[in-house]
Amino acid sequence: MAGSAHGHTPAAWTGVIISFIGFCIAGVFMVAANQAGFWAGVGVILLGGVVGGAMKAAGLGMPKDSAAVVAAREAATLQARS
Repeated sequence: MAGSAHGHTPAAWTGVIISFIGFCIAGVFMVAANQAGFWAGVGVILLGGVVGGAMKAAGLGMPKDSAAVVAAREAATLQARS
C-alpha cells in the first residue's frame, strides 16, 4: 500500500486532521458529561468529511486511474508472480 501512495493527499490529510480534532473534542466533553460539547465534536467530525470531500472535488485528492492503467498494472502483477 505504501507503493501506491494511498491517501497521501492534501484532501485526505486535512479531512483526517479535522476529524481527529473532532474526536478529541467529543471525547473530552463525553467524559465531562456535557452533551452540547459532545455533539459539537460530532459536528466537527462530520465537517472533516465534508472538507476532505470538497478538497477532493477541487482536485486535491488522488486522481482516478484509467482502465488502461488498471489493466496494465494487473498484467504486470500477474507476470511478476509467474
